[in-house]
Amino acid sequence: MKLAIGSDHGGFRLKEDIKEFLAEEGFAFEDFGTRSPESVDYPDIAEKVAGAVLAGRCDKGILICGTGIGISIAANKLPGIRAALCHDTFSAKATREHNDSNILAMGERVIGFGLAREIVRTWLGTQFAGGRHAVRVGKIGELESKYISR
Repeated sequence: MKLAIGSDHGGFRLKEDIKEFLAEEGFAFEDFGTRSPESVDYPDIAEKVAGAVLAGRCDKGILICGTGIGISIAANKLPGIRAALCHDTFSAKATREHNDSNILAMGERVIGFGLAREIVRTWLGTQFAGGRHAVRVGKIGELESKYISR
């Protein structure tokens, strides 16, 4: 599995820590920026990571900003992206099992680094349950098609 990872300036330090964690765990990843704590616009990073996932260049993505809110909203504007903002392991597990999320979003100013690592571990280690959840995820795709074609 190859992961795409990116952050704005508000999530830069946590992104660097998560990269270290991913390397320790043996995951391949590509860093889509930012490369410093200098101010950048989170929609630009969200588009790069989500685009890599949609193109199949990466299997899943991780996005981080100060709260995780803005960057997850931006990523979810791309059809086919199901970015889930998680600040606990229960949500990380549920969003993989029930929503087949393909991007995990977190906020550096909201959670600590240790918890963030556990969230990533849980999210990456949880499989989509399928079944009735696949029907619901399919309906999300139908909503995207219905409103994007307008």
